[in-house]
Amino acid sequence: MIEIRNLRKVFHLNGLRKVVIDDLNLTVPDQVSVALLGRNGAGKSTLLQILAGTMDPTSGYVRSTGTISWPVGFAGSFHPDLSGAQNTRFIARVYGVDTDALLAFVADFAQLGASFQMPFRSYSSGMKSRLSFGISMGIPFDTYLVDEVTSVGDAAFKKSSSEIFLARMRTAGAFVVSHSMQQVRELCDVGIVLDQGKAIFYDDLEEAIARHLHNMAVDPRAGQRA
Repeated sequence: MIEIRNLRKVFHLNGLRKVVIDDLNLTVPDQVSVALLGRNGAGKSTLLQILAGTMDPTSGYVRSTGTISWPVGFAGSFHPDLSGAQNTRFIARVYGVDTDALLAFVADFAQLGASFQMPFRSYSSGMKSRLSFGISMGIPFDTYLVDEVTSVGDAAFKKSSSEIFLARMRTAGAFVVSHSMQQVRELCDVGIVLDQGKAIFYDDLEEAIARHLHNMAVDPRAGQRA
């Protein structure tokens, strides 16, 4: 279970103040997948980082009774001079999982070929996302944080990504950021819509999608249809 109470995040930049999340209260039961919906800059990735513990909220808190992954697809914690395989070994030791088993899983799933033994800094953004996704799917978390990563790669890789993610969802929950409403419907049970600092929870996923699509069609600066 994940409990979010009075969560607020404010950014200050060049004398400007932007409220990204304003007083979010939410309890998410185990094995529930939550869609995070909102226009670019609404705060979806910010909320994922707060849930992961890599960013502090301005106020409020997040508590979890289980383990939470890093944002899948986020590669900022990988060492640039280590190879993909060496980074995988390091993460296996950190999380206490079988090193050889995780190496074999990632090598097969991420499809990096010889690049798996090359320095991480030489990877393209897509390769970095595939490595991060592969490692996270190879570790049993109670909640996965996913940010558009299943859109990386060719059709075959997208298909295998969705299949393994759905398999993980049989025993875990997730917070999912995706601009594909088809993918949201496939992967998620409920939704949160972020818009102009407000984060509203919907236990009806279709209602969340409808609100998000409405928001996307409205220019927030003028209140007119875009």
